[in-house]
Amino acid sequence: MTRVVTVGPTGVSPADVIAVARQDARVEIDPTAFEAMAASRSVVDEIEREGRPVYGVSTGFGALADTPIPPERRVELQHALIRSHAAGAGAPMPREVVRAMMLLRARSLACGRSGVRPSIAQSLVDLLNHDITPWVPEHGSLGASGDLAPLAHCALVLLGEGWVLGKDGSRRPARQVLEEAGLSPVTLAAKEGLALINGTDGMLGMLLLALSDAAHLFTMADLTAALAIQAMLGSDRP
Repeated sequence: MTRVVTVGPTGVSPADVIAVARQDARVEIDPTAFEAMAASRSVVDEIEREGRPVYGVSTGFGALADTPIPPERRVELQHALIRSHAAGAGAPMPREVVRAMMLLRARSLACGRSGVRPSIAQSLVDLLNHDITPWVPEHGSLGASGDLAPLAHCALVLLGEGWVLGKDGSRRPARQVLEEAGLSPVTLAAKEGLALINGTDGMLGMLLLALSDAAHLFTMADLTAALAIQAMLGSDRP
């Protein structure tokens, strides 16, 4: 029976991450998470209606934080943010790392503090459940600012752009893979591009996978040492 990992406002466990990353567990979003995301999205919608200057919603980013963005260009801004940050380099990250990263980003959004529509988190979950792994180059994270480049490559696939990692390690066009899976590209609203890439889910995913490997290696080291001593007729008295 396929394991199901439920993502909700309370987060997920390390075992959940390993199950999705390595064992292809199915992912579902808790109904309470949909409610939390809808509530936080209503705050963003209210900001837009009022026309207040709020970073990343009605203004630019970074040095352009004081630059107002007119309502008709805010969707374009979010898409441009994703495209401009999808600038990694090198070989693709392992499939398990990308799956862990996507689950953790969905979990962050499901906490209901990011101001995104519930459909955005569901789109990430749909990629996981359809075994669609974005092609994410291994070099490019900014560290202190979060895994902006890796997460942008994941978000790019949601837009129907970028590349997907094929079963044989090849690179396939994202839009074609989405169509084959019966999925449609998303159109981002205000704040959503920012929410998709501001986080440390890449490095956290790698850490959890490394901890799982380390626990296994420590157990194997104990067993190997015990068997070696037994084979050599050693004694525990010394």
